[in-house]
Amino acid sequence: MATTVFQIEGGVGKHIAATAVIKAYKNAHPKRKIVVVCAFPEIFLRNKDVARHYRIGMVPYFYEDYIYKKDVQVFAQDPYRQTAHITKQSHLVETWCDMVGVPYNNEGSQIPFNLREREVGAAIIDSIIPKDGKPLLIFQPFGGPGKEHQPHPYAWTRDIHPSIAQGVVDKLKDNYNILHICYEFHPILNNCIRYPNIISKKELFSTLFWSEKRLLIDSSLQHAAAAMGLPSVVAWIGTQPEVFGYPFHNNLKPAKEFPRGLVDSHLYDYSFAGVIHECPYDKPEDMYDVDTIVNAVLA
Repeated sequence: MATTVFQIEGGVGKHIAATAVIKAYKNAHPKRKIVVVCAFPEIFLRNKDVARHYRIGMVPYFYEDYIYKKDVQVFAQDPYRQTAHITKQSHLVETWCDMVGVPYNNEGSQIPFNLREREVGAAIIDSIIPKDGKPLLIFQPFGGPGKEHQPHPYAWTRDIHPSIAQGVVDKLKDNYNILHICYEFHPILNNCIRYPNIISKKELFSTLFWSEKRLLIDSSLQHAAAAMGLPSVVAWIGTQPEVFGYPFHNNLKPAKEFPRGLVDSHLYDYSFAGVIHECPYDKPEDMYDVDTIVNAVLA
């Protein structure tokens, strides 16, 4: 059987976006078997478009099984290195589809959940959220790849400034139980329930099912919420919703436009890690006004 191999590197959000690309590819080539080699194979569990999925570095006999004297096509290119992505001409999924030679017909991303995964999400929420009748707001003001790849707890390029995040919590705490999704090294916010991101990604995502509102940044949760059909408020700083986001969400842009041409920029206009000497803002309010975010959540 003809096989197509997708090798996917990078973060969880990129993997979720890749599910839309694979769906578009399968629509164009329904008879080809799709095999995925990637950093987060759990994203492709129970995906009907994917025949097999492997973790990078755990692929014994892969060449013999799928490539040697086989009818195979391999896509190992990175869409982040394509001109259309670097110049922000199109959405990541559209750029990726063009790279693999298939039309993009607004295929959506997908993350299938089974019964137990949904139940585990409910159990997590039940164990940490007070039973006081207030609805649940899941809040992710800070993201990033983890402490080993990010020198500072707050990355100005994608995170909501801690003072703005605290102001938002203080104004919403009487209306919602607020679950702060974070890594352990991220800034601490008062008046909310801190939940370090220490469980599996699928378990973390399953908690979204049990939330009434979601306030997110450009990190994996906004991709997951879109794939799960859960409209959310997403605050953007350095990245753009036209490239990484979904019109399905309420996408908020900073009060002052993000300046381009930073001193250390090369193929991209900024570093995800938020290099401190490149921060172009003089005060947190240049990024967001607390009331703007609060009103978007309450709308």
